[in-house]
Amino acid sequence: MNNRLYVGNLAYSTTNESLTQAFSEFGAVSSAKLVMDRESGRSKGFAFVEMQTEAEAQAAINALDGASVDGRAIKVNVARPPERREGGFGGNRTGGYRNDRY
Repeated sequence: MNNRLYVGNLAYSTTNESLTQAFSEFGAVSSAKLVMDRESGRSKGFAFVEMQTEAEAQAAINALDGASVDGRAIKVNVARPPERREGGFGGNRTGGYRNDRY
């Protein structure tokens, strides 16, 4: 298991401090980071919380998954590594026209 947790379905009013406070009941919190929208500066409604140990992370999952935080039933589980994305513009570009047409 991992000690980094995904926390979803957060209220927009939730702060890093309120997350740290909620999770610190189950052990030492290494970090709590809300994911923010670049353009609006508003929370995207999810965060990542890192606990000191796997046992503390599991205790937080058991206690907080489905619990109400800031009026919302949150989802807490082990964070998965990000999926690898393939390069940008959809593959094989030939400079504006397709060579096989001419």
